[in-house]
Amino acid sequence: MDNQTLLYMIPAAGLIGLVYAYTTATWIGKQDPGDRRMQTIADQIYKGAMAFIAAEYRVLAIFVVAVAALLIMLNLSVGASWMIGLAFITGAGASALSGYFGMRVATQANVRTAAAARRGLAPALVIAFRGGAVMGMSVVGLGLLGLGILFIAFNSSTNALANVEGVEHGKTALYQVVQLLAGYSMGASSIALFARVGGGIYTKAADVGGDLVGKVESGIPEDHPLNPATIADNVGDNVGDVAGMGADLFESYIAAIVGAMVIGVTLQQGRLEAVLLPMVLAAIGVVVSVAATYVVKTKEGGNPQSALNGGSTGAAVVMVAIAYFVVDYFVGVAAAGKHPIMYDGSAKTTLDLFIPMAGGLAAGVAIGFITDYYCSKHKPPVDSVVAQSATGPATNIIAGLGVGMRSTAAPVVCIAAAILLANHYAGLYGIALAGLGMLSTTGIQLAVDAYGPISDNAGGIAQMANLPHEVRERTDNLDAVGNTTAAIGKGFAIGSAALAALALFAGYKQIALPTTAMPLTHPHVTVGLLIGGMMPFLFSSMAMKAVGEAAMEMIQEVRRQFREIPKLRPALELVKAAEDENRELTDAEEEQIFEATKDAQVAKCVAISTQAAIKRMIVPGLLAVISPVVMGFWSPLALGGLLAGTLVSGVMLAIFMSNAGGAWDNAKKQVEEQKKDYDLKVNTGKGSERHKAAVIGDTVGDPFKDTAGPSLNILIKLMSIVAVVIAPFLG
Repeated sequence: MDNQTLLYMIPAAGLIGLVYAYTTATWIGKQDPGDRRMQTIADQIYKGAMAFIAAEYRVLAIFVVAVAALLIMLNLSVGASWMIGLAFITGAGASALSGYFGMRVATQANVRTAAAARRGLAPALVIAFRGGAVMGMSVVGLGLLGLGILFIAFNSSTNALANVEGVEHGKTALYQVVQLLAGYSMGASSIALFARVGGGIYTKAADVGGDLVGKVESGIPEDHPLNPATIADNVGDNVGDVAGMGADLFESYIAAIVGAMVIGVTLQQGRLEAVLLPMVLAAIGVVVSVAATYVVKTKEGGNPQSALNGGSTGAAVVMVAIAYFVVDYFVGVAAAGKHPIMYDGSAKTTLDLFIPMAGGLAAGVAIGFITDYYCSKHKPPVDSVVAQSATGPATNIIAGLGVGMRSTAAPVVCIAAAILLANHYAGLYGIALAGLGMLSTTGIQLAVDAYGPISDNAGGIAQMANLPHEVRERTDNLDAVGNTTAAIGKGFAIGSAALAALALFAGYKQIALPTTAMPLTHPHVTVGLLIGGMMPFLFSSMAMKAVGEAAMEMIQEVRRQFREIPKLRPALELVKAAEDENRELTDAEEEQIFEATKDAQVAKCVAISTQAAIKRMIVPGLLAVISPVVMGFWSPLALGGLLAGTLVSGVMLAIFMSNAGGAWDNAKKQVEEQKKDYDLKVNTGKGSERHKAAVIGDTVGDPFKDTAGPSLNILIKLMSIVAVVIAPFLG
């Protein structure tokens, strides 16, 4: 198979993913959307989500055009190609489109999942998972389609596949093409950071504000239609956990591929094969992920977790098996051309390249299981948070912080082991392949992740539409599994971020400082390390502050409505009395509550979250883009230190915040499952003092795990890819 044919396989695989996404979205649209009340609620969620994403993308369009113009002018000023601006716009556009498509389908799948749950667990699982699969395949499909088309276009204008060997790597057309593709990754990363931060602020402002006033102050259940913030909270599940997470993994996926290509093009020999290999592996991963979606199904009464694990584990096993033969093919082609893939003076064998990739995937799986241990219900870490909730919010928060800090140890050991293993066999290129290994089945992994917020939304719709108790039990079952899959997905994202950022950091070093050492004792490096170590904390503080301020606005608005709208207060008292007495509402009470919900001003709460997110996402996003540029033009050595410092502290902080938030969240859910007993010696169940403490802990953890923590993964990689893009101009 010649190289041109291999190149066309890349966008072809992307098209396969997109065709699957389209046909699945069409199938979802034909499913039963439920009764009129369910459709009305779903329509409010859909309109709120689309209004937010339209407002967000209008702001981001200005940023994208401005940065693209700067990149074009900077490159033209030194005689380089203007097409990096085109690559940047393409990356940003593909990332935005994947988020839009995923969220549009998620806001259709939520109500259809709730409607299917009236028939049983199995049909509800299928719809929720396939809704997530649209997000997953949109991400990998658009990612590879854009990357492949750009590579083919740039190759046609530069003949990059010829004259690769025997000259200095920086003088080859292939090097120029890979440098342009770094612009594609930068565009994806930029959109991802804004989408993750903006979506996180939106969803957590509504979630925290709604929970504190609704559950803690008023004593009504989660997702109750009397709470005006409930619709905004459910909108937030989509803008934060579907669109935001989709942009996050789109960026991770592209950064892993481009990071490996950046290292591959600087090898001593075998550069062409080393550049094509990551893209071909990613293309095969798309096909494997599509096939794996058909494995995910369960019988009535079965375990949804087993079904989801079967799909993701099966995809990983098949991918590893196929990857061996793909690597063997490229190693053989390079050797046959008398230019074996060479790193550090030695030719690399099939096992030298396969072991790092398999090791990266294994490390990702291990980190997922570790994350599951620290965040899942009825495991010792969460049990300890539940136990310490008995004495109030302070001890609950102390316990959660302790769990989060302790949870950093094992994942860091896994990441370190993957780095050492990969470096032993294939040096920096091996480390890049390890990061790609973790993300080779991104399609199915993201499908499993996006299933969670769809199930959560379905539960909210079931609650607001007052569906029978057994329906809510089924959606709660799906949602509980979704929380676990989300925690595992975050573990994968953090591990892959560390490896991808390290590969990009190495690429920056080889481009900007190929012959210069970076000693820790050099003042510029030390300054960079210190500022880099501080950056994740400053960034997280901005995100946390934004959530806190927006939540305050939400709390004040919900309190105002409860205080000033005449029908809401009596209805709240009815719901609270029924909860305290552990009884069902009468038909007359339900009618009174239904009439009161019509007066709740949900649009005002949606507007508060939208405005807060748009306004407060800009500064953190600009900080991530501007700081490496300023540092790099002052001192390339200082920029190297900045990247290293950000990598180390960012990974630790991301693990800590994500796992602490997950532990607080599931501690609250575990308390809610307990039998109600308000005696202070027992103190269990909804409405107990233990429950109130657990809810407060969960609200503290919400911005930890859904705003600041996940955003740090993108921060680490965005700063690294910006450094790679500006590296040629820092000489």
